[in-house]
Amino acid sequence: MRRRKTAVAAGCCLAFLLGTLLNVLFVPGSEHPPPPPRDGAPPSPPGAPLYPPEEEGGGGGRAALARQIRERYEEVLRYRQHRAAAAAAAAAAGRRPLRPRERRLMDLAPPRTSAEQPGPRGRAAAGPRAGASAELSLEPPLLGCRDIRNVSGVQYLGSGYTKAVYKAVLNRTLAVALKAVDFGGHDIAHCVRQFSALGDCYRLAAYKIVKEMILLQRLRHANVLQLYGYCYQDSNDIPDTLTTITELGSPLEMIQLLQTSWEDRFRICLSLVRLLHYLAHSPLGSVTLLDFRPRQFVIVDGELKVTDLDDASIEESSCTSNSDCFMEFPARNFTLPCSVEGRCQSMNEKRNLYNAYRFFFTYLLPHSAPSSLRPLLDKIVNATGELHWGIDETAAQLERVLNLYKSGEYLQNTTRMPKAEYRRVPEAFIPDENYRCWPSYHHKGCLLSVFDVNEAIEICDSYSQCKAFVLTNQTTWTGRLRMLRSRSSSRVTYSGCFQCFNTV
Repeated sequence: MRRRKTAVAAGCCLAFLLGTLLNVLFVPGSEHPPPPPRDGAPPSPPGAPLYPPEEEGGGGGRAALARQIRERYEEVLRYRQHRAAAAAAAAAAGRRPLRPRERRLMDLAPPRTSAEQPGPRGRAAAGPRAGASAELSLEPPLLGCRDIRNVSGVQYLGSGYTKAVYKAVLNRTLAVALKAVDFGGHDIAHCVRQFSALGDCYRLAAYKIVKEMILLQRLRHANVLQLYGYCYQDSNDIPDTLTTITELGSPLEMIQLLQTSWEDRFRICLSLVRLLHYLAHSPLGSVTLLDFRPRQFVIVDGELKVTDLDDASIEESSCTSNSDCFMEFPARNFTLPCSVEGRCQSMNEKRNLYNAYRFFFTYLLPHSAPSSLRPLLDKIVNATGELHWGIDETAAQLERVLNLYKSGEYLQNTTRMPKAEYRRVPEAFIPDENYRCWPSYHHKGCLLSVFDVNEAIEICDSYSQCKAFVLTNQTTWTGRLRMLRSRSSSRVTYSGCFQCFNTV
């Protein structure tokens, strides 16, 4: 029997290791691409996109590539120019601008006007390049090629189908993320195999970065990563390769996040809901994240921020009946109503919300939450999982949870019957006999947050090992005190503690 159990355990371990190896080997862009260049030609005018593609003759393959480049370039133009005139007119009239009907991504763009015709390939070209300079100009301080030349400590962070991301320190002071097209990534490799044109394949991929730059500039929000600057310079025999400089965040590791305190996990969910509420009512209209996965987000100072926007869309699907408004997910399918205008109602918003439920809420919201808040949290999880609520109601309910938690109102309906009496010990601290607990703010001890002394006593009473606790003068993001628990109650050393309590 023991041999059988050993064999089963060994087989499970072998399967896990094999699966991990296959995942590493076949993930797109898993090898470290070379870092973005430090030196090169002077940058293009600030904010100028890559050269607008020219129509090419010749074989069908090159013509198809030229068409794809033109489509992606015109997509960039649509995001750059979107709603500018409508917003100005609406502001003058004192009314909310109407949401335009956008084309689907990658559809054929309308014929170019004379103003959109590509000019010379020089750096002083007129037309779209000149118009883009003012539209894409960023607020100071603007970082550019000079800062990249002074970069140090370049460290590869990861890559996807299109981009590679690096951590770097600019001017020995500012840690940033650098994004550039991954020449060894899936997009470039697939395009070169198909068309054998590295330069044009680079342009096709780089337009995704240009689109992301525009969205990072236009979607200004606390939970959208900040764009610090960019640099055009020559690299790999290709003129004007693009590197963007953005705020640096920590990758979102769900396994680690599940081991943190409920308060920090709630902060992640609240950040996400505030972001989705903004995207549903953004200056561009309702924005959906088509590639919605935890890896598209980072954490900056405890806040969740979206970092990858090249697959975002403002397209609301057209329809003639409700059956056209079908949303398919791995575990659930939904059919939304078709409006009289021929658009699926709130499809972008609902797609974002259900993805937030299946990737975040179901894992992070209910577990180890205060008992009095769990009914409300379960209601939020269930309502979003069934799409009974929109983003407005979901955001309002999560803000309600935050207010209950910060104000201590969630404790009013709880009955406290202390199991032991505690005495306050002035000017004391608990020696190195504290023990680990889960979840904790510190992996070497048991550090939790409490609203007041009464809640600290209630928590200490709920653990048989807890014989004493310290209320520190540190606070969490909600303003709650941090509490250190210990199994010691007899040996208390005087050493300037904020508030120390032990059992009588």
